[in-house]
Amino acid sequence: MTIVYDNTVYKKDTNLRSDWGFSCLVETGEENILFDTGANGEILLNNMKNLGINPKEIDKIVISHEHWDHKGGLDLLLPLLTGNVKVYRLEQQNLDRRVEFVFVSTTREITERVYTTGRLRGVVDEQSLVLRGETGWYVLVGCSHPGVEQILDAAKQYGRIKGLIGGLHGFNNFSILGDLDLICPCHCTRYKKEIKELYPKTYVEGGVGKIIEI
Repeated sequence: MTIVYDNTVYKKDTNLRSDWGFSCLVETGEENILFDTGANGEILLNNMKNLGINPKEIDKIVISHEHWDHKGGLDLLLPLLTGNVKVYRLEQQNLDRRVEFVFVSTTREITERVYTTGRLRGVVDEQSLVLRGETGWYVLVGCSHPGVEQILDAAKQYGRIKGLIGGLHGFNNFSILGDLDLICPCHCTRYKKEIKELYPKTYVEGGVGKIIEI
């Protein structure tokens, strides 16, 4: 997983840019899946270029929820895609005929070892990705609007959850993170400092350019 868009930059002294929003590229070896597209297409494409990510090599896109800071990069990205790219989102209409939109309601396979939780209800409805790593399952979240607790519960149907990556918003039920082997709070997470202090051995610094191998 490579963080492409985030509020901070992990790789300093580069041309990577930070901005309010989130995007993460998941490379499985067979397919490349872009999870969210940040807020600004120019910043998204700038970061992709400087990270060596070719838009033409993206096979699928998953939009966690319909907020501007997670789908904002789509407009500039879509014309650069090639092939039969599928976009998985909660929006109930086909917004662009250049790609195949898949409207998500329940959990389903995105590709081998990558699943969506399906639509989880909350203040804002959202979907997260559940990823099979070498030794267990990891969850990739956009903003965690339905609540980290509900997201992890939904993901547990696949197996023991070992890691959590993405935006956690105002989540503060820190005790449920104790069983994780990796915690990488990004984007909108309010209590990064507290999580890092509580779990220094499993806390991983995020930011644009951060690469996480599972």
